[in-house]
Amino acid sequence: MSTRHILLGLLAAGPSHGYDLKRRHDERFPQARPLAYGQVYTTLQRLVRDGLARVEGTDADGGPERTRYRATDDGVRELARWTAQPTPPAPFVTNEIFAKVVVAILTGGDPAAYLRAQRAAHMARMRELTALKTDPGADLATVLSADYALNHLDADLRWMTTTAARLTTLTAEVDTA
Repeated sequence: MSTRHILLGLLAAGPSHGYDLKRRHDERFPQARPLAYGQVYTTLQRLVRDGLARVEGTDADGGPERTRYRATDDGVRELARWTAQPTPPAPFVTNEIFAKVVVAILTGGDPAAYLRAQRAAHMARMRELTALKTDPGADLATVLSADYALNHLDADLRWMTTTAARLTTLTAEVDTA
């Protein structure tokens, strides 16, 4: 995920302070890791350096001075280019679930038991996400994020089902190798 482009997108909606950008990021991307303030300000400095954002002014409002930033025309064009460009699908997808199944097969472990336990963990997480997105107070970012996660969990479950059905063949291949 490109923090640079996400902050640029939040700035394109109108001028903002770093503190407000961090808060809006954390609200709009509820399933993402919250941004650290240092990361926000470092990214803003780079956007200014690269001509994609500019300092619009400072406010004090009785407290510490806060710098207000705005996306430049170049920044808006960069953002449009980035959002229009498809993200290349990963050529090979590996994750810890895949690795654990392979290692269990290679070492004579019990991949079927692992897959059952992982399936139960996935189903529990899917129930949590479904409750989260169907909450009447759920905002659009929460619903979209939950839907995205649910689809990935569903793909994992389909892979687990396919792999469980192949375990006898996969184990036999290892035994003869």
